[in-house]
Amino acid sequence: MSSNPINTILLRPTDVLFFRDGRPMEGALAGHGAAWPLPNVTDAAFHAALHRSGLEGHPHDQRDSAERCGKDNRRFGSLVTAGPFPVRMGEKTEAWYFPRPLDLLDGTLCPALNPTACFGSAHSSLPHPLAYAVANSLPPAKDNAAKAWLHRDAYQRYLNGQPPAPSKNEALEDSQFGDVESAVGIAIEPETGTTGQGDAKGAIYSACYLRLRETWRLGVFAKTDEKQDGRRIDLVQDLLRQPQHILVGGQQRLCSATRGSTANLALPIGRTEDFACHAEGTRTRWLVKWILLSPAIWPEIPDLSKDGRPMVPHCGGWLPNWVRQSDGQVMLRSGERDRRRYNGKHGRGFTQDTGIDARLVAAIVPKPIPVTGWALANDVDRLQGGAKSLHLAVPAGAVYYFEAHSAQDAAALAVALNWHGSEASPTTILNRRSTLMGEKGFGLGVCGTWNFHGT
Repeated sequence: MSSNPINTILLRPTDVLFFRDGRPMEGALAGHGAAWPLPNVTDAAFHAALHRSGLEGHPHDQRDSAERCGKDNRRFGSLVTAGPFPVRMGEKTEAWYFPRPLDLLDGTLCPALNPTACFGSAHSSLPHPLAYAVANSLPPAKDNAAKAWLHRDAYQRYLNGQPPAPSKNEALEDSQFGDVESAVGIAIEPETGTTGQGDAKGAIYSACYLRLRETWRLGVFAKTDEKQDGRRIDLVQDLLRQPQHILVGGQQRLCSATRGSTANLALPIGRTEDFACHAEGTRTRWLVKWILLSPAIWPEIPDLSKDGRPMVPHCGGWLPNWVRQSDGQVMLRSGERDRRRYNGKHGRGFTQDTGIDARLVAAIVPKPIPVTGWALANDVDRLQGGAKSLHLAVPAGAVYYFEAHSAQDAAALAVALNWHGSEASPTTILNRRSTLMGEKGFGLGVCGTWNFHGT
């Protein structure tokens, strides 16, 4: 059974949008409701839309065997999404924008931050397994001249190492496509749905809302692979055969959803070859960098060794779980995946199971962003509703630098990390390198190359 191509979907808000995070919203605290939405927000919106549509999805239970209730009663579990990204509508084309790579500090597409071999881990407080600090090639300045978002064409030139600098409309700040609106509201008592009673008596709150400009949309990718008569059915196409209104974010805010162009995905295409190499004595290394297009979540893995089976702990956080903490070795495997059936269950294997000789040597990682949400009660696994677990995600734009042992290892690493694998004209998203919530659009990235500071 082949996988369906992913749908490109444009969401047009009918009013202001509200995307609060896990921080309080009381008095002068506005809850940061005007921030650009995280991928889990639009994923939840499509899940809810499919449930309201009346479409029949294949029921299943994705939990571990020890936690299963014996019934496959969760619907639409094959839904995968990515985005949202800002999209400007033109007369004939759609202009997609992506978070700026954090090694860009000025108005050009030339990286100002690069690893330096002058100061290694022995002369700094770098955490394991990093070997090089990252140095700035620009004079000291108070302000960062690089803007927050890059047009897809400018981003592609950055990956290919082909300036010129972005034009006026190729690099934007948040304020150029959205406005922040503030409002004061009266708190509602949850049990009665009224104001002025119980805990809500005399309580008010302030909130910030995001208002997109008229020609701007939220660009999302979504599809399902539901099983039906030996085929895989995309219910997202059925959902959007006619324009639909979808609730996105908090406070029941509506967006009209329409399918966009499906010829090629608008995401930038990463490198898979022609990586720079660095020779030092008899040692030659090929230099690969990986830039996050969407946030990624790598949880801490505690030492859970039992029954003589070791479980290697991992710090998680800023460090990908597929990078060995002790020495930075990449633990991903190369080769074509296949599916095999045994004992009535599906398992995954590799037709060509080979390792990738590459290690992480440097990184640019900003402060984490909180990822949480609110779950409604159900009669399956959550008898009481409440806040979901809080995760700290590495923001989009973070840059990870790798050294590969050979050109073949560099190419294999890029194929494993690029969202599109080795496909030049992809129709779906192949790799999501976030340990958690990859199906919701976390962990998308693209590969480029890098050089040492001063070279």
